[in-house]
Amino acid sequence: MSETTLISVRVPEAVAKRLAALAEATDRSKSYVAAQAIEEFLSLQEWQVKAIRKGLNEAEAGKLAGHKEALKLLGRWDCRGG
Repeated sequence: MSETTLISVRVPEAVAKRLAALAEATDRSKSYVAAQAIEEFLSLQEWQVKAIRKGLNEAEAGKLAGHKEALKLLGRWDCRGG
């Protein structure tokens, strides 16, 4: 079993109730569900920070997209279906 550390976190009562309900619905402990939630949050935030730093480094190195190239890239993200 991997090492664990006990942490204490204050959350609004509504969040605590949601945590308890999800733990019960999934037949998991509140500790397990909370640890999974923290892990997923950290992974997302770490990815964002890494991507932002990469972008800043590229900008500082002068690796910027021109206006037309930027519009072309943004056009690929158009999810409106039209």
